[in-house]
Amino acid sequence: MFRKIYTILLVSASFLVLHGQDHEELKKKLSLLFIGDIMGHEEQIWSAENRETHTYSYDTVFSFIREEISEADIAVANFEVTLAGAPYSGYPAFSSPAELAVACRNAGIDVMVTANNHAADKGKRGIISTINKLDSLGIPHTGTFLDQAQRDSLFPMLISKNGIKLAMLNYTYGTNGITVPPPVIVNTLDRNLIAGDIRKAKSMNPDAIIVFVHWGTEYDTIPSSSQTSLAGYLFEHGADIIIGSHPHVIQKMIWTKCDTCGRDRIVVYSLGNFVSNQRRPKTDGGTMVRIELEKDDSSLVVTDAGYYLTWVYTPIENYRKRFFILPCSKFEDKTEFFTNQADYLKMKSFIKGARDLLYNQNMRINELIFSGNRWLYSFLPPSP
Repeated sequence: MFRKIYTILLVSASFLVLHGQDHEELKKKLSLLFIGDIMGHEEQIWSAENRETHTYSYDTVFSFIREEISEADIAVANFEVTLAGAPYSGYPAFSSPAELAVACRNAGIDVMVTANNHAADKGKRGIISTINKLDSLGIPHTGTFLDQAQRDSLFPMLISKNGIKLAMLNYTYGTNGITVPPPVIVNTLDRNLIAGDIRKAKSMNPDAIIVFVHWGTEYDTIPSSSQTSLAGYLFEHGADIIIGSHPHVIQKMIWTKCDTCGRDRIVVYSLGNFVSNQRRPKTDGGTMVRIELEKDDSSLVVTDAGYYLTWVYTPIENYRKRFFILPCSKFEDKTEFFTNQADYLKMKSFIKGARDLLYNQNMRINELIFSGNRWLYSFLPPSP
């Protein structure tokens, strides 16, 4: 896999162009990486704070996963906090320092989706502040808007790179019962609204339509009937790729080949947690899903799809909990890396549970395994 080097150019309010300098650009190939819940519990805020200067840095959180993120042409993550400013807070009303978004950008995350159940945690002020801070940091985002005029001009988001154009849509099931006061908007899962948005997306002539949805039942590894029903509705109306978040645990991934209709369909029901302080079994890790696209003169095809297992390592250093996101395959045999063997065993337990679930339930989407110098798509069953 190659590394990416690009600059971001906003050609118009709703059209994001990522200009690459890769040899692959001439072949009209594109790699997408989808990342789960980026959360900001109080322990994460305390961990990032410099006690002397009262400034914050999250860069080390991503130090072991940065290479895997930056190798993808476009990386998209669910940003499940607000940037409402001080006083900072964790659950149940998240407000993180803007340095969390900065570290995400530094790690190679290109686009944030912001429609989730915590989008309105700090009310109208928090929605506005999050939008403005992401804009000031140059981080493209979608799902929440200052008003209807901004939504009309920015949504659906169009992303273009390597001669491939994608439409990105993002919605949430709700905002924890918090009213979203006009004129700000948080996209919600209204079927009629979504159908209209997909029609608008089609009119922009993208090569594929991606819908990132915040849905499902928390901590349930089996997709609910409402998830499967909505997935069918989205595909019926023109979605090509559906990416899910919210349950905070991993759910299955299905790649349906459509040789007769010429368009493949992929649904990832839940990516799980990317970084959080949730430490219960199954919530302490997640997946990053990588999808490879290739375009010829007539159509766009999915050439590969796979997932990285990731786990959040939280050692205590100098009386402070630290947070590190680990790509599991690189660390599952490195017992010497862990200062506390109990942590290593917790990671191994997460890996086994995730592999048992996904090997048995996934369809055509396999784990990416690190072979010592590169990542390979694995077709082997999990170890007993």
